[in-house]
Amino acid sequence: MDYFAGLDVSVKETSVCIVDETGKIVREVKVASEPEPLLAVLTNPTLQFRRIGLEAGPLSQWLFSALAEVELPVICVETRHMRAVLKAQINKTDRNDARGMAQMMRVGLYRPVHVKTLRSQKLRMLLTHRKLLQSKAIAIDNDLRGTLRNFGLKVGMVSVAKFEARIKELIENFSDLALLVEPLLVVRRALREQLGILHRRLLAVVRDDDVCRRLMTVPGVGPVVALTYRATVDVPARFRKSKSVGAVFGLTSAKYQSGEIDRSGAISRCGDEMMRTMLYEAAQTVLFRSAKWSWLKAWAMKIARRRGTKKAVVALARRLAVIMHRIWVDGSEFRWTREQIAPVAA
Repeated sequence: MDYFAGLDVSVKETSVCIVDETGKIVREVKVASEPEPLLAVLTNPTLQFRRIGLEAGPLSQWLFSALAEVELPVICVETRHMRAVLKAQINKTDRNDARGMAQMMRVGLYRPVHVKTLRSQKLRMLLTHRKLLQSKAIAIDNDLRGTLRNFGLKVGMVSVAKFEARIKELIENFSDLALLVEPLLVVRRALREQLGILHRRLLAVVRDDDVCRRLMTVPGVGPVVALTYRATVDVPARFRKSKSVGAVFGLTSAKYQSGEIDRSGAISRCGDEMMRTMLYEAAQTVLFRSAKWSWLKAWAMKIARRRGTKKAVVALARRLAVIMHRIWVDGSEFRWTREQIAPVAA
């Protein structure tokens, strides 16, 4: 007989529910959210599991890897889909959620999520930490500009490297303000220094990665965009078609159809927000900053003239995602003219 299990994972404890193929509950238990206690429950030789489900969350990658390592049929379930199914329950408890997840596994009512490899998780950490330091450093710059403006001290247009010197020049004759500003300058200096270390590490990773170097042949794609794409897609073979990548990143229109109503709305905005932002920036670079002409820019400019720049940026971001996936799969580089490449669907 086949068995199915649902794991409702929280930070400290995990509720486990095991059911048989008829839906009858065989065992319910709550254990610590650690691989060893879970394995002690799920590696029972009398139980032949067909599917084991756990919700995507902060601990899911760690626990998924531990269960998959001993060849248990574990599946990471998409969070929004699981919540929509379990919302019909009157009482929401960890125990009921585990029961509901076990039944979802039994009937096959689930949407699996790709669990990233260890290398992609580390690359993602590098990207998020770099972005965090960058946002904090910019926040300090903006705060100093705003607070000094209250005293008639205008920073003006100044480069990042000369920003601190400009601040010190402005507060030179205001000893009381200097006492308040100096701590922020010290923190800003430390943030910029560590940001530089992480950025150099990012450039070193990209330089040694063949996939990233080929992705950077695409217009508007620099080291940060290439590495973000590398870490987000992780395994390109999980997409059967290159055009599916745009939908996964939330760059396709949401559709509503019911009876005589059939309309397409704005883009869904589901999926990875960081990757979507990077693709927007790359698209804007191609449209507004890149001087080198290409068939891709010509295509986007036609959309901009017909439907406006906002829609052109979204369409170009989606097409960049498709092209980058095809380049990754084919082992090729971007071709700048139409004569060199067959048309790729947006």
